[in-house]
Order: sequence, then structure tokens, then C-alpha cells
Amino acid sequence: MAARTRWDNMWILIFTLFCFCDRSVAQISYTISEEVDKGRVVGNVAKDLNLSVQQLQNMDLQMASGYKKRYFDINRESGAIFVCERIDREELCPNLAKCFLNIEAILSNPRSLHRIEVLINDINDNAPFFLEEAITVDISEASHVGERHPLPVAHDADVGTNSVKTYKLNTNEYFSLDIQSAGDQSASAELVLQKALDREKEPVIELILTAVDGGKPPRAGTLQIKVNVLDVNDNSPVFSKPLYKVQVTENANVGTILLTLSATDLDEGVNGQIVYSFTEGARLNPEEIFSLNKNSGEIIVKGNIDYEENRAFEIRVQARDKGSPPRSAHSKVLVEVIDVNDNAPEILVSSLMSPIKEDAEIATAVAMVTVTDRDRGNNGQINCKITGSVPFKLKSNYKNYFSLLVDGPLDRENISKYNISIEATDEGSPELSTAAVIALEVSDVNDNPPRFPDSLINVFVKENIQTGTTIHRLTTFDSDSDENAKSTYSVLNSPKNTQISSMITVSSNTGDIINLQSFNYEELKTFQFKVQATDSGVPPC
Repeated sequence: MAARTRWDNMWILIFTLFCFCDRSVAQISYTISEEVDKGRVVGNVAKDLNLSVQQLQNMDLQMASGYKKRYFDINRESGAIFVCERIDREELCPNLAKCFLNIEAILSNPRSLHRIEVLINDINDNAPFFLEEAITVDISEASHVGERHPLPVAHDADVGTNSVKTYKLNTNEYFSLDIQSAGDQSASAELVLQKALDREKEPVIELILTAVDGGKPPRAGTLQIKVNVLDVNDNSPVFSKPLYKVQVTENANVGTILLTLSATDLDEGVNGQIVYSFTEGARLNPEEIFSLNKNSGEIIVKGNIDYEENRAFEIRVQARDKGSPPRSAHSKVLVEVIDVNDNAPEILVSSLMSPIKEDAEIATAVAMVTVTDRDRGNNGQINCKITGSVPFKLKSNYKNYFSLLVDGPLDRENISKYNISIEATDEGSPELSTAAVIALEVSDVNDNPPRFPDSLINVFVKENIQTGTTIHRLTTFDSDSDENAKSTYSVLNSPKNTQISSMITVSSNTGDIINLQSFNYEELKTFQFKVQATDSGVPPC
């Protein structure tokens, strides 16, 4: 009993220290470029947390993240964080100006959680490109000097200074290039007529448009432009708006009319008859999602619109008359996609500690739980909880990062395995939820002593039996398992009877009681002795 009291006091002390030392500290930030070699060191957690190497080794440093790939790992000897997976910024953060990877460093003794944010810098590893290698532009010979013709936009998977910054046009006598900067967006260009065209003198003009990004060194891509000089159709169509804006909910029904384009032409007959069409230049091909009635100008939904894939569409449209040669006008349609709650939360469990000892302290971390939702706004706000009655709880670490903690006493002899149900529900309307089950086993500690079937055992022996005979076999019961339930036996010598050791012996492993001498009923009718059973646990009971 005295030994058990000392252990109980020790567990109380450990529990107190653990509760005061389990904490999170300020965020640590590092920066690294994409595509660096595996093994490249990002930073040193030990240095940034002012920990010595000895302290770091004693604190059992672990790392956790909510990503399917393990992009970083940590040297538990030095605390250095290093790259262990190829990092492609364009794959991780397409179309985003800044790309962050979030990981967590977990220390024990005392337990603490440190959020690490790694900024992935872009490198100029993608060249600009056009969706087509060559285009044909029809321009009337009656076009006025200064007339503009929009050119396809070049694309570049890189961002910032590494994206498309300028265009160049090969030297020629008819056209110059006007470049429009769109702030953070990629630049675009227009052909500007500098000299009157003469179809009879030069019916075809070959141009090369070069898109150049802002990287060092820069990368470039080219587009072949064939200009057909056509005969006069002296009025071009004019759109009612230079820019159309419209909203549509994601998953809108096929056949939904988005809007109706309107353009007019002052010409008569076929020269004033307008045909509408999409033009190349947007990042996505609009014909995959929308159709355009060439006669009425109606833009109609024909494919699946998914907010999580595209939050907006930029559609370039053309109004072209049927004159000879035809003339055209261009406009843009900006389509804003409105999010609906069509994605249920996703639950990812990592760093699972199973089995867990049945004497685990309150607030012991069992697993890391990360919950994500592809929707935005309230549709992406998540509430996470444990369903059912179990001695565990969820503790919020940061946004949708949780720790699964022990929240009550565990007893393997009562319950040896838990199926912990976690439910994540978003705040959309209607709300969507996801459930996950964490299977957790409880391991044994030596908290039960062996027990004899009875406190008094009567053994009857015939006199004059042969020496070395097994006169009885002792058995015990122990609620623990494995070594904690394996008993050894010994005789307790009593001051009242010091001759027991010369009369019998007890096998420590089997519990067999063996006589060491032959008994004479007339000299000895009865005698008593005590036997102790001790299990093989650490410490033993």
C-alpha cells in the first residue's frame, strides 16, 4: 500500500506539470523557393525556439501537416527542417500571388505546439505560351490608320515578375504594338495600324508576336500572325457595352441563359447581319462551359460550373458581320460564380498514438485532426465535435486544426478498445457533415495484483508419502495481461514455524507444493504456512 501511494503522488505531480506546460507559441515563418533539391534546409526549429540539442532530443520533436504529401521533415538531432519532396508552386497554388505551406512542430516534456508557415517563392520555370501556334487576322484595306485589333493573350503558369510582362512585334512597315498593363494581371497587346493597307500591293502580311516574361533571365513564347488584307466593308459592328458583367450560381442547370449580347452595324444587307462567336484569349476555353447562339447572341450554360475550380470566367466575344470582307467588334464578358454549399467537410487524422497506456494522464495528445472544406464563407466554416460518450475531447489548435486529448480515466480491464466518432459540420444552408472513426486501443499497465481463489487452502496428505511428491498446485487470477498477469510463488517464513523450509518447497514458476520429507501422522498431524504470489509487471504487484 505504501508503494502504491508513492506512485499515486508521482502521477499527480506529472499531471500538474503537463497541464501547465501544454501550450502553443507564436508562429515561425520561413521562406524557400520552389523546385529546390531534396535535403535543402529551410530553417532550424531548435535555434528559433532557443533550444539546445540536448533539450531537443529530450522533447521528442515531431512534425504534422494537413497535406497528403510530406513536403518537409525534421532532423530530430539538430532541429533542422529540410525538404523531402519536390515542391511545385504552380501545382500547390495555381493562380495565387503568394503560396504558403503550413506545418506544425510538436514537442513533449513539456508538450507544446508550434505553427510553422513556409512561403514558397516562385522561380521562372515556365515560359509564356499561346493556346494556338498561329492565327489569321482579316483586316480591310479601308481600315483607318490607328485602328486596333486585339491579339490573343499569352499565358504563363508563373506569377508576379515571372509572369508575362511585355510583348514584341517583328519589324514591319504596317503595324505597331500597343501593350496594356493590367496591374497584377498579365499584360495584353493590340495590333495598331500605322500605314494604310493596299490589298492589291500586299494581300498577306506575316507577323511574329513574342510574349516575354519578367524573369531573370526572361523566357519567351511566340505566335505566328497571318494578316489577310480584304476588300472594303466600311462599317464594323458595335457592341452595346464594352464590358458585360453577370453572376451565376455554381451548378446552374444546363440550358440556363446567362445573358444576351447586343451589337449593331450601320451597314445594310449582309454587311449589317451579325454573327456572334467566342474568341480565343481567355485562360479557359469558354466552349467547355458555355454555348453562344451565333444569331441571337444568347450565352447559355452547357457544362458544370464549379466555384471551387473557377470563381470567375473571362469570356472574349466577337460580333462579326457577313460583309465581304467581314468586319468585327470585340467585347468581354466577366462571369462571377456564386458559391453554394456543395462540398462536405473532409477529415484527416495524423500522428495517431495507438495503443495508449491505460494510465495516460488527462490532456495526453492521442492524434492530430485536420478538417477542411473546399467551399468559402459560411459554407466553409466548420464545427467539429466528438459524438457519443468517450473519455476523450477535441482541442482547437489553429483554425481547423485540432488535437484529440484524453479527457477521463482509462481502464483496459473495463474497455480495451475505443471507436471514437468525430463529426465535422459546415455552416452552409443546408449544412453538410462528414463523420470519421478513430480506432484506439488501450494497453495494459500493472495495476492489479494476483489473487488466490481462497484465502485458506486445505491440503490433505497421506503419511509416509515419497519425498519429492507434488502435494498441491497453486493457481492465481490476475486481471492484467501478458507479463503483468504472470505470477511467481514463494513461501513466507513464519517465526512460529521455522521448519517449513525443511518440510516443503514451492516451485516459483508452476506453484507446485512439493514435500521435502516423509510425514508421520503420529508425530505431526497438521501444519500451516503462507505463500505469496507476485506478478512479473514493472513494478510488480
